[in-house]
Amino acid sequence: MLDINLLRNDPEKVRENIRKKFQDQKLPMVDEVIQFDREYRDAQQQADALRNRRKTISKQIGGLMAKGQKEEAEALKAEVAAIATELEGLEVKEEELKAEIRKRMLVIPNIIDPSVPIGRDDSENVEIERFGEPVVPEWEIPYHVDIMERLKGIELDPARETSGNGFYYLTGDIARLHSAILSYARDFMIDRGFTYVIPPFMIHGNVVTGVMSFAEMENMMYKIEGEDLYLIGTSEHSMIGKFIDKILDESALPQTLTSYSPCFRKEVGAHGIEERGVYRIHQFEKQEMIVICKPEDSPMWFDRLWQNTVDFFRTLDIPVRTLECCSGDLADLKVKSLDVEAWSPRQKKYFEVGSCSNLGDAQARRLQIRVKDEKGNKYFAHTLNNTCVAPPRMLIAFLENNLQADGTIRIPEALRMYMGGKDVIR
Repeated sequence: MLDINLLRNDPEKVRENIRKKFQDQKLPMVDEVIQFDREYRDAQQQADALRNRRKTISKQIGGLMAKGQKEEAEALKAEVAAIATELEGLEVKEEELKAEIRKRMLVIPNIIDPSVPIGRDDSENVEIERFGEPVVPEWEIPYHVDIMERLKGIELDPARETSGNGFYYLTGDIARLHSAILSYARDFMIDRGFTYVIPPFMIHGNVVTGVMSFAEMENMMYKIEGEDLYLIGTSEHSMIGKFIDKILDESALPQTLTSYSPCFRKEVGAHGIEERGVYRIHQFEKQEMIVICKPEDSPMWFDRLWQNTVDFFRTLDIPVRTLECCSGDLADLKVKSLDVEAWSPRQKKYFEVGSCSNLGDAQARRLQIRVKDEKGNKYFAHTLNNTCVAPPRMLIAFLENNLQADGTIRIPEALRMYMGGKDVIR
């Protein structure tokens, strides 16, 4: 959510940002916010004047009563009563106007970083750099579910019977591999100085609207019927929510956290849930990175975060590339975002396995996460998040890039201690 002062002082900057994101339908909201804000401040001034008048009259009433001038005092009491009625109406108007302003401010997109490429959708995202040599082996790479089934590692039909499409049973060495990747990711991030956290997997509605846009919420979140609780779509939600309404001492920054959680997503409006695949599913697990820092430090942390993901995948011999998200592909809260994509030898192309985002002070402003410096001044923190690894999607990249000609799966050295010393899955 933007600072209201930006709309008051430089509305054209907000309009231009909306145009860069190709959301022209939101342009009228800028003028609506400005008008509502003007009415809100007028109502505030009227209410303040009435409160001051009431305070003055109340003192006069006391003086008149002390002098025995009851008739004059009663006349002033009637005026106080009239002021109370008028004040009540103004306070209702203030709340209504505040609600109208907030409703629109939650939808107006954050100001994107000047370095973000301008484009309408993900087809116009820009490749930045490749890491590792993408290889297409001489032998055929089967579909990832076929690889898993040959290794007796996945059961889809029983999952469809118990839960429907978008769910699965992982079994045997594939299930162990899934857990090994998460355990390795946990230790990888701890070794990089991050504090390991297991957060709540459900959060209240006010946290949901603080960490994400309404469109994302509608398309992603599962709500617990009859309760103010939602299943998280990523641990970023509860990790950022952990700091709601907090004032952090500047000396405590940065907060660098790595969190494990299951994730639950409706995937409404997505390209569809595969009946046989595990690329787009309703339930998965993830190791996430969260940073809360001073505004001037967020660009540096953004680069560190995505580099962590690249380094993690390279230790597992998986070629990756980084892709700068264009303006039209950025969620409304994001200032800047970069995707990490892994090489698929079967498809002979890269596919997304992680996303790194700098949200500026948007989440902090919504959730009132503030920082107090040594002089006592307060300001909103910046928040960032990034995927370290999210199996089972990562399993697709792992299996395809480590499949051998004889159908076995090579286990890179970094992962062997988490697989009981195994160097191959047969």
